[in-house]
This record gives sequence, C-alpha cells and structure tokens, in this order.
Amino acid sequence: MSLRGYGVFTAAFFTVSIAYAVRYGYGMLLPGMLATLDITKTQAGVIYAAYFGAYTVFSPILGTLSDRFDSRILLTCFTALAAAGALLMAFVTTVPEAAVVFALAGVGHAACWAPVVSLVQQWADDRHRGTTLAVVTMGSGVGIAAWSLLLPAIVARANWQAGWIQLGIFGCFVAGLNFLFIRNPGGSDGDLSTLTRADVTRTLPRVSCRQFLGSLHLWLIGCSYLLVGFTVLVPFTFLGVYAAEELHLPYTTATRFFTIIAVAGMAGKLSLGVLSDCWGRIRVMMISCCLLGVGCWGIANVPDLRLKIFFVVLVGIGFGAVWPVYAAAAMDFFPKSAAGSVIGVWTFFLGLGSIVSPIVCGWSIDFSGSYTWAFNIGSVAAMLSAALLLPLLYQSERTPGKYKCGIKSDFRV
Repeated sequence: MSLRGYGVFTAAFFTVSIAYAVRYGYGMLLPGMLATLDITKTQAGVIYAAYFGAYTVFSPILGTLSDRFDSRILLTCFTALAAAGALLMAFVTTVPEAAVVFALAGVGHAACWAPVVSLVQQWADDRHRGTTLAVVTMGSGVGIAAWSLLLPAIVARANWQAGWIQLGIFGCFVAGLNFLFIRNPGGSDGDLSTLTRADVTRTLPRVSCRQFLGSLHLWLIGCSYLLVGFTVLVPFTFLGVYAAEELHLPYTTATRFFTIIAVAGMAGKLSLGVLSDCWGRIRVMMISCCLLGVGCWGIANVPDLRLKIFFVVLVGIGFGAVWPVYAAAAMDFFPKSAAGSVIGVWTFFLGLGSIVSPIVCGWSIDFSGSYTWAFNIGSVAAMLSAALLLPLLYQSERTPGKYKCGIKSDFRV
C-alpha cells in the first residue's frame, strides 16, 4: 500500500465520521429542539425523514457518478454541502425550515457513503476488503462516540444551536481534507503514476443497469437493507428522548446511550467485519440483523436499567457491523466497475426504510403515549431483514472470478 492509499483511507475515515455525526447528532440534539421549536414527535420524525428523503434520492445518482468521475471533487463538494446543512440547522425556527435545511445535509451525506466505500474497496486488497472497510468505516463509530460526549457539553455551556455550528465547522475541515488526500486509484498497487483514470476505466468490465437490476441478490439484499435502515433509525431517533422522558434520566446521562452504541459499534465493525472475510457476508449480515432485533426488543420490554444497557450494546454491535459488511458484499457479487452503482442502489433501499421509520415510529409514540411500540416495530423489521437473506445463505459467496448474481461469470476484476 502506497502513502497515497493511506491518505485516501484517512480522508475516508474522517468523511464517514462527520457524515454519521451529523446524521445521528440529530437524535442527540433533539431533546432541546423539541422544547425550543415546540414540535411533536411526529414532526420531529418528518424533519428526519426529509434528510433521508434527500439522501435516498441522491445516493444511487452519486454512487453511479463515483464510478465515472473524479472522487476528489465529488467528496470535497458534497462533504462541504453536508457541513453547510449542519450549520444552517442552528438557525431554523419552524418545522418546514428545519426539513429543508436538513434535507440539504442529506444530499451531502449521499456522497459520503457509496462513493467512499466504493473508492476504499478499489484501493484495498481483495483478500481483506471486509477488514479494510471495517477499519475505515470505524469513522462512523468514532464520530458518534466523540460527538455524543462533545454535544452534551456544548449544549450545557451554550445551547443546541451551538452543537450544530460545531458540527458544521468540523465538516468544513473534513471537506478540505478530502481535497488534499482523496484520489482515484491509478493501478493495482495504488501508484498514480502508472495509469490514468481513463485507463483504469477501460480495464474494468462494464455492466449495464439491466444486468445488475435483474439480479436476485440485488433485490433481496436491497430489501434486507431497507428493513435494517428502518430498525436503526428507531434508537438513533428516539433513544435519547426515551431515556429522558420515560426513564427520567438527565439529558447528559441519556446521551451516553449513543456513546455506548458507538463504542459497541466499533467492536462490531472489527470483529464481525473481519469474520465476514472468513464466514461470508450473508451469514454476518444475518447475525447483525438479529443483534439489532433482539437489542431493540430488550430496550423497550426489559425493565431493569442494567439489562437495558446490555441490549443497547447488542444494538451497537449489530449497527456497527451492518455498514461495512453490506458494502463489501457489492464486490462479492458484482464487478468493481459497478460497485458504486450497486451500493448506491442498496443505499436507496436503506433510505426508503430510513424515511418511513421516524414518521411511523414517531406517530406510534404520539398515539400510544409510550415508546414500546416503536422499538417493537423496529425489532420485527430487523428479524424480517435477516429472513430475507435466508435464500442466499448457502450459496457460494467467495468463488474467485465469478459473480453469483445472474451476471455472466466471464467478468473479471
């Protein structure tokens, strides 16, 4: 691995970090926003849904563009856009304003996942893609953990608006980092001097949209990803408010649940991400889904606080492993030249689940006056996600030089 490759991995780590800090910082800052903006849980869900609506629409577009255009420009511009959205969230006064501004951040985040993990896989050794993605995407866990400690301190000293401002400033720093370090790979060893971007494009097999859209793997994994997106948004939207309102914990203590998820998520990324290189992606995906499902059920239905923390840890482990393992599966079943497009399509499915989840679960909380139904619905969605992967479980996932998706096996990477 060249120094340039390590520079790419470093920039990718921080890009994922700030993207997920902004994305899940919403749940951490929501208790203060509810009081200041005087909004219901359903309206809070609508704001979040606007973010994921924009994220969903733009993810497949930017995933496809990442296969064809300069990643440095793409990641610099859209990381700056996500930062701008975070900054502007500090100045919203109404639900429509917040929805529009947070949607802007969602557009920016759309370039901070599919293009990033596609680029990282192009620089990584094929034998260790799961491990490499696990390490790089640990940025999400580090970002969530760090900001779950920083934001309560910022809010205590100032207000929730200051939290958004600090997130935006850090996002601008990461955009500059991307401009300095992100590069498309030039050759198999990562040496930019050997090939131009056009040369690399010509050496990779081209797969038409019709080919990969006709793949059973694409649709089963995509629908599974949709349900994962639904489940993950339940704790990340409402866990902090649940801890404050129903468990009657202080705000600072309530936000520590996000720290627990983030730290457990990093452990999940490393352990299950590495195991996915040995056990296969599908098996590890199913384990992650089951951990999320059991965790959500336990948070809502087990009365003892210490046991609730245990179930929060399970959610964190499952949450952490989901992202790198689903992303690594793209190159198990599809050629490298289509990886960005495939991950973009899967992210579209993820976004659909993420749009519906905060609205449905927010409404269930307003209607029932309890958070139990929201977490139980998330648990059921996670178990259904695992069940959708069962038809793929016993199929070979690691046959060299072939793609198990209905695409002709004479494609090579």
